[in-house]
Amino acid sequence: MSANPFSRLAPFIQEFIYKKRWDTLREAQVEACRVLFDTPNHLLIASGTASGKTEAAFFPALTGLYNEPSSSVGILYIGPLKALINDQFERITDLLKEGQVPVWHWHGDVSQAEKTKLMQKPSGVLQITPESLEGLLMNRPNAIPALFQDLRYVIIDEVHAFMGADRGIQVLSQLTRIERMASCSPRRIGLSATLSDYETAAGWLGAGTKNAVEVIAPQGGRKLRLSVEHFSFPDARDEKQAEQLELARKAYYDFVYDNTHLKKALVFTNSRSDAELTTLELRRIAAKREQRDVFHVHHGSISAMLREEAEAALREGPGPAVAAATLTLELGIDLGELERVIQLGAPYSCSSFVQRLGRSGRRGDQASEMMFLCPEDEDEEAMLPARMPWMLLRAIAVIELYIREKWVEPLALRKKPVGVLYHQTMSTLKSMGEAEPPDLARAVLTLPAFRGIEPEEYKEFLQYLLQTDHIQRTEEGSLIIGLGGEKIVNNYRFYAVFKDDEEHVVYNGSEEIGSITTVPPPGYCFSLAGKLWKVEEVDTKHKALYVKSAKGKVDTLWLGAGGDVHTRVVQKMREVLADSAIYPYLAPGAVNRLERARRLARESGLLKQVVIPAGGDSLFILPWAGSKQFRTLERLLKHNLSERLALRSIVPMEPYYMVVAGKVDNKTLMEEIKKELMDCEDAGALLDPDEAPYLGKYDEFVPPKLVRTAFAADGLDLEGLAEVLGMKPDGALVYYSHIEFGFK
Repeated sequence: MSANPFSRLAPFIQEFIYKKRWDTLREAQVEACRVLFDTPNHLLIASGTASGKTEAAFFPALTGLYNEPSSSVGILYIGPLKALINDQFERITDLLKEGQVPVWHWHGDVSQAEKTKLMQKPSGVLQITPESLEGLLMNRPNAIPALFQDLRYVIIDEVHAFMGADRGIQVLSQLTRIERMASCSPRRIGLSATLSDYETAAGWLGAGTKNAVEVIAPQGGRKLRLSVEHFSFPDARDEKQAEQLELARKAYYDFVYDNTHLKKALVFTNSRSDAELTTLELRRIAAKREQRDVFHVHHGSISAMLREEAEAALREGPGPAVAAATLTLELGIDLGELERVIQLGAPYSCSSFVQRLGRSGRRGDQASEMMFLCPEDEDEEAMLPARMPWMLLRAIAVIELYIREKWVEPLALRKKPVGVLYHQTMSTLKSMGEAEPPDLARAVLTLPAFRGIEPEEYKEFLQYLLQTDHIQRTEEGSLIIGLGGEKIVNNYRFYAVFKDDEEHVVYNGSEEIGSITTVPPPGYCFSLAGKLWKVEEVDTKHKALYVKSAKGKVDTLWLGAGGDVHTRVVQKMREVLADSAIYPYLAPGAVNRLERARRLARESGLLKQVVIPAGGDSLFILPWAGSKQFRTLERLLKHNLSERLALRSIVPMEPYYMVVAGKVDNKTLMEEIKKELMDCEDAGALLDPDEAPYLGKYDEFVPPKLVRTAFAADGLDLEGLAEVLGMKPDGALVYYSHIEFGFK
C-alpha cells in the first residue's frame, strides 16, 4: 500500500476526517489518492460495500477542485437511481460544508429553479442520472460547452449496473459526446462492489479514450452469517390439501415475521408482486397479534415520498423497521446499521447476492447477516423435473460459487446494440438540429459501443429511417428529425433506453401512493405500498387512479418476468444435486428437502444424461445450461428439428428443463441435436425468414434485417450451447474472513 496521503488532501477534507474520528484512511482511499494525484490514469475501484469507495473517489477529486477551482462543473457523478443520487447528495453536501465547492443534483424530482441556478453558474459537482443527462444533451446542446468545458472527473457509481446493459452503452455514448461538444478530457472513476472480471470492466470504463485504467481491488476480511431454510407448499388437489397449503403458508409468513419484526431488516424479493404480498401478510400478522406495524415497501412503482419514508425509517428511525424491497435497495444507498437481510427465494445471480448481502454489516466489526427462505410448491405426483427444488438448488449454488470460489458473473458486452444505435442517432440528430449524412454517420459510428456496426449497415439503417419518416432529407440534402421521429423523440420517455411500461398514478385523496401498469375497473381492489385499495375512479385522460382503503385478499398487478441465470450457476446446481455434502448453513427443512431431491436424482438417472424418457412418447431435456444457451436450444428444436423429427410439442421450463413429445427416442434426439449444432454455423439460421425478435426498447424502429443480425449476435449462443452439451472441451469482491452458519 502507498504512503499515507492525508497531508495532501484539502484542509476541509482533513477536518471532515477528524470529525469522523477515523484512525486511518482505508486501502482503497490511499490507492485512489496515489492514482489520481500522481498519474493521468482512469480509475476503477472494485471493493466491497461500506469499504469507503465513495470517499476514495471524491477525496482526491475534490482536493483538485479546491486547489484549482474549475470554471465549469468539475466533477460529474452519474448514478443509476434517483434514490442513490439523493443519498449521495446528502453525504457529499455534508462533506462540502466547509469546502465551498457547490454540489448540485439533477433528475425528475429536482425543481426547475435549482436547475436554472446551475445553468447560470456551472460549478462544483453535478450528480445526475443517464436519463437526465440525455435530456441535457438533446435539448440544451448550446449549454453543454459552458457546463462542462472544465470537467475534470466523471464518477460512475455502481458500474456493474451499467456494463453489459443498454444504459451502459448510453452512458459511454454520452461521455464521448460531452468530450466532443465541450472540448474536455475528464478522467473516469468507476465504483463497484460486485466485479470479478476486472479486465473487461476496465476496458469498458476507458472505452473511447487513450488513458490507461488502473484497478484498485483491496481484499479485506469481513464476518458473514448465513442461513438457508426451505418451505414446501403442497399442491391443493382437495379440501384436506387446501387446508395443509393454508397452514404451510401461515408457517412461512409467521417465520418471516418472527425473524424481522423486532429488528431493522431488509426483506428482498425477486418481484414487486412478492414485495407487496409479503408486506400485506406481515401487516396482517402484526394486527392479529396486536403489535406495531413497522413494515414498508420499496420498489420502482412506489411514490418517491413513501420510498423516502422507508429509507428514513431504516437509516434514522429509533426502533424496529422492516422494508420489503426489490433491486431498488440493492444498490449502494446507505441504510445505516441494518441487523438482518432476508432473501425470499433465491437471487438469479451471484452479483445480486453480493449486492444484497452487502446491505448489512456496514458498521465496524458487525457481521453481514443474510437468511435465505425458499418457498416452493411441492407435488409428489408431478413430472420428475418439476419435483426438483430448483429455488433451493439455486440459492446453494449462488452461495457456494461466491463464498468458496469468489466467482461473480463475467460481463457480457453487446456486439450489435441496434436499439441504442437508433436512440443515439436520433438524440445526436436532435442535438445537432440537422446534419449531412456522412457527418451523422461519423458522429454516431465513432461512439465506442457502435464499432461493431458496419458502415454499409448504417447506410441501410438511415435509408430505413427515411422510409419510415423518422428522419427527413431537406432540399439541401441534410437530415433532420421527421414527423414520425418527433413523436418518439419529443416524449420524455425517450430519455430512457430501458423498457418502461406506461403507468397510471394512484392517489388516495391528494396523496400519491405510487403507480400501476394494469388498471382495474372501478369497484375492484388491488394492493400497492403494502396496503389494499378499492378503485373509485379512473381518469384515463390524465392517467390517474383514485382509490380508497379496502380490506380482503386480492392479487397484485405485476407479472414477474424472473431473471437470466448464468450457465455456471446452473451447472453448480447440478454439482450440488450430485454431491453428498451437507452445507453447514442449511437449516433442517433445507437439509431434508435437499436429501430427498438427491435421492430422487440418483434413483431416476436424472444426472446421467441430457435427454431422458418421460413415459409414453414424451422426453425430458435437462441441458444444465444458462438462460441464453437454453433459449438457443429451444430455438434449435422448434425451428430446425421439430418438423424433421415430428415433434408435436416442445414446452420449455426455462432455464432448467424442457418437455418434448413426439415419436423419437432419447438417444436419437440427442444425436440429432449434436448433429444440428455441428452443421449450424450461423445463429441466424435459427430464425424464420420473416422473424425479427426484439432485444431492446427501440428495436422496433430498426430495419428487420439488422434486428435479425443483432438477435443472432446477442440473443443466441451456439458456441456456448455446444460447450455445455459436451461438444467442446472445456475477481472487487468482499473476502469473508470468518463465516458462521445458522442463526440463534
